[in-house]
Order: sequence, then structure tokens, then C-alpha cells
Amino acid sequence: MKKYNVQNYIRYKEDVKASMPDEEFDYIELPRDKLIVKFLPLVENLARKFSTTQQASGVLSINDLLQIGAEGLTRAVDKLDWNMLGESEDIEKTLKSFFSKRVKGAMRRRIDMARGDIRIPEHKLTEIRKNPKDKVMVAMFFNSIFLSIDAQVTNDDDENMMYQIPDKSEPYNIQLLNVYLKGLMEKFLDHSEYEVLRLSYGLDCNKHSAVEIAKHLDIKGVSSYVRVSELKKQAVQKLIDNVDHSQVLDIV
Repeated sequence: MKKYNVQNYIRYKEDVKASMPDEEFDYIELPRDKLIVKFLPLVENLARKFSTTQQASGVLSINDLLQIGAEGLTRAVDKLDWNMLGESEDIEKTLKSFFSKRVKGAMRRRIDMARGDIRIPEHKLTEIRKNPKDKVMVAMFFNSIFLSIDAQVTNDDDENMMYQIPDKSEPYNIQLLNVYLKGLMEKFLDHSEYEVLRLSYGLDCNKHSAVEIAKHLDIKGVSSYVRVSELKKQAVQKLIDNVDHSQVLDIV
């Protein structure tokens, strides 16, 4: 599990603050390195938010996300079309929007890669165990596992978050969970549903994109990725509908 080094984080914030360019400047004339530094607070803000999500919990620390975000920001700066940017009515707003999308994408991809096996954070397991032993618990179990990496990031901008204690979420017997899930999927899902979940979440294989899964299942058309998404939701709902809470208790 990744640890949250508060001192490194504080040092990072101080270094960024000290490197900020003067208040008055022209974005078009701002050197590349200065432009990157100018938007590092955006990276820090997004890293802080992503670090509190269930997806990143116990997988990547905020320090990891800061580095990943800075790399994403640098690539985004190098892809800027300055001719088009010069036509913008609000250059700062345009830059912030563009950089934000690129940095979020970089963080999401790296988190997704780092998660590896399907897992449930310990804090989520505790929540599931406290629920009535019924379909509510079953739904929480499967929704906690098959959680989209695109889930919304919290909007909490509290600066005191930097002093939070590291999230101690730990996967619960990952190997057993993966074997258990595979058995349930083989029992209740048809071939397409099974393959969509297996390939989407990297169960005994590398994770695949929606486009790759559509090709694998021979799903054609411009909206093939939509069909993959529908199959994913359909598969999860079928598991919720068919799996008894006693079966979930076997693993949690």
C-alpha cells in the first residue's frame, strides 16, 4: 500500500509557491517552463482530490499523483496550439480547461494500471459488513468491486486535507476474491457479459479498453463502445440479482 508522506507534500507545495511567476504576465509570451510551473497548483489540487477516491485508495499516494500529474501537464503544454489559443477570449480559462482534462486523464490511466487485480478497499468492506444481510449488501459488494475509474472526484477544496492521515485501506485477500468472482461470473453470466467484465477489470489478464473489447466480441458500429458499457452494467446487475447474500458473506 502506498504511504502518504506529509513532509514531502508540504515541501512540494512550498517549492511550487516559491517558483510562481510574477503576477503580471502574458500567457502567450510566458516561457514553457514558467507556464508549467504556473499550472502546478492545478495539478496539486487534482492530485489531492484523486488521492481521496476509492479507486486510488491504497494504490497510489498523493506524491505519486503529483508526479503523474506534472508529467501529464508537461505533455499538454507541448501539445498546445498557440495560434488557436491566441483567438480565445479568455486564455487562462481555456488553458485551465485543456490542462485539467489532460492531467485527469493521465491520473486515471495510471490509477487504472496500478490497481491490477480486482479489489475492495478495507473501508468499503467495513461498510458492507455493517449493512443488513440482504440484496442491499449484495449490490454494495458488486458496485464496490466494479467501480468505474471515471467516478467523480470530490469537490472538497479544504487545504487541511494535506494533513490527513494516510488512508489505511488494504485489499482483502485479493487472490481469493478474484477466484471467487470468476466462479460467480462463470455461473451466472453469458459469454459476452463474462468477457466484458473479465477484460474490463483485468481478471486473469491485462485490462482492455472498450474499443479492444468490442473488437474481441465482434461488436461493430460507431457506438460499439456504448454497447460494451451496456453489457458491463447488464452483467453487474445480473450478478446482483442472482447472487445470494450468503454467498457474499463467504468472501467478506
